[in-house]
Amino acid sequence: MNNEIKQILEAVHSRELSVDDALLRIKTEPFEDIGFAKVDLHRKIRQGVAEVIYGAGKTPEQIIGILDVMKANGQETILITRMSEETAAVVGKHHELDYHKDARVGIVGKLPSADGLGKIVVATGGTSDIPVAEEAVLTAQVLGNEVVRLYDVGVAGLHRTLAHLDDIMSASVIVAIAGMEGALASVIGGLADCPVIAVPTSVGYGASFNGLSALLSMLNSCASGVSVVNIDNGFGAGYLASMINHMDVKKEV
Repeated sequence: MNNEIKQILEAVHSRELSVDDALLRIKTEPFEDIGFAKVDLHRKIRQGVAEVIYGAGKTPEQIIGILDVMKANGQETILITRMSEETAAVVGKHHELDYHKDARVGIVGKLPSADGLGKIVVATGGTSDIPVAEEAVLTAQVLGNEVVRLYDVGVAGLHRTLAHLDDIMSASVIVAIAGMEGALASVIGGLADCPVIAVPTSVGYGASFNGLSALLSMLNSCASGVSVVNIDNGFGAGYLASMINHMDVKKEV
């Protein structure tokens, strides 16, 4: 892949190819078809972040095959989400894997240095929400962010949230994760001056409908600046938080 990009840049340098045509070719450059998957080798060029492997539903052999292609094409750090412990045991025999059981996340390669604009705070309503929170934390760390964990600071004991006002006020992005009625997102949204990403979890009794109640509560939040991702989607929240934390906003005076 790197050789092909180099050839495109050399063609621009020699004026055999226009800048616009080169940009189009780079954006639409190849994926690698390995039969059961078409590995997107240029996602990092298009979106700034390389492809992430969704582990649920994939066999260990399929994950290993995708990892082989990504590693061969220069991807140094690879994130695998929703991967079972059994699958991780097999994959770990072929690639050096750092597996996090609670989050069901595997990481191949070293975590990069944090280069975001500030800190991402990941807060949970309760201890039962931690697995989803850890998926968000690890995703953000793989994408180069400094993360502060605030766990078990739900509204059943609001003083626990207020004890961390300094962290909340100094964050550049906050991920608020809660089940039950999902009230934590509104509370934090009413305190923070930064974007808040709400994550409803499937934690709760019958009337919570496996997280639907928390989802609807978060969608109906009266706090400004709160956005909502899908139920239990720690990855989506961590990814979006990283995008916000890497936005280089330049103001002209």
